[in-house]
Amino acid sequence: MLVVSRFDPAPPRALVLCAPITTQYRESEYEVSIGKPKFLREKSYVNLQGIVAIQFRELERKVGRLEVSVFARIKDAIRYTFDL
Repeated sequence: MLVVSRFDPAPPRALVLCAPITTQYRESEYEVSIGKPKFLREKSYVNLQGIVAIQFRELERKVGRLEVSVFARIKDAIRYTFDL
């Protein structure tokens, strides 16, 4: 899962928004290639149709960080997903 929520030190609810990371690519505007970062075993994609809210306590640990340019593409896809 990729956390896509903004950082909020005092949120009204203990929730974070996450998008699943998958190796399956369906050539969709809802998916963003993230290549093969060091913390993943194979080429992967973020599926923005699968955004979910989870309890903050469910996050176990941070395993890596994406490059700023990759996250910029993810932000564009979020705008597309929600028609913003």
